Amino acid sequence: MGDLFRGWYFRCQSPEHTLALIPAVHRSGGEQSGSLQVITDTGCWNVELRLEEIQVHKRRARAALEHARFSEHGIQLDVSAPGCSLWGSLRFTDLSPIRYDIMGPFRWVPLMECRHSVVSMRHSVHGSLWINGGEYSFQNGDGYLEGDRGRSFPRQYAWTQCFFPGGSLMLSVGEIPLGPFSFTGIIGIIQTGGKEYRLATYLGAKAVQIQRGALIIRQGDLLFTAALLEQSPFELRAPAAGAMTRTIRENAACRAAYQLQEKSRTILEFSADNAAFEYEYPE
Repeated sequence: MGDLFRGWYFRCQSPEHTLALIPAVHRSGGEQSGSLQVITDTGCWNVELRLEEIQVHKRRARAALEHARFSEHGIQLDVSAPGCSLWGSLRFTDLSPIRYDIMGPFRWVPLMECRHSVVSMRHSVHGSLWINGGEYSFQNGDGYLEGDRGRSFPRQYAWTQCFFPGGSLMLSVGEIPLGPFSFTGIIGIIQTGGKEYRLATYLGAKAVQIQRGALIIRQGDLLFTAALLEQSPFELRAPAAGAMTRTIRENAACRAAYQLQEKSRTILEFSADNAAFEYEYPE
């Protein structure tokens, strides 16, 4: 059996708090382990687990720890580890799935380094969690849910997710190896005004610019811009050949700007102080 990882990313947000939880399993060189990463707008923690303590479903957004449960319906936690204690429960309602698999025809391509999935672009979050004694309350908050599985994150990539009045968006751009070649892969969804705008390599999307925290994507008559304006990153662990040995930086709640245009018409334009943004390109 080869090196692999699989994990789910649960993001929850209220006017006061931002929280993301990442249960994952990983296998490298015959060694298997599990982890739960927690990131907020003020800190981050990594809980290492024995593999027998964690189960992460391959295709459905479900994970189970000894005293914790994750699913598309909510989260229940009672975890105590050195430097990190978590307990409480959250309930998810009114999920917003996308029309079809975000990978499109690439879901059938064998030996892809990383496969992405989007379970819900936006849903309601109800309940409270306590992290090291501090309460994170979500009364009709917003939630986002996605997953990744494969061997490694792209060597160079950027990812962002943000809620806005009446909608939600996500964009991922990365260097994708395929045999002896590589290409810039793009997947993105903007849900607004009851419509879904999809940006993807398999639909003709191209990266016009990847520079200094700005991503400009063109696809036919659509032009989408995502720009990281102010950073407040925390370090997370990410997979490299199955092992969680790579360090990436995630801004769990930062200032960013977005714009979506179709021909000369501006469909969406706003800035936010609570966007999630990872930018792993060299400057």
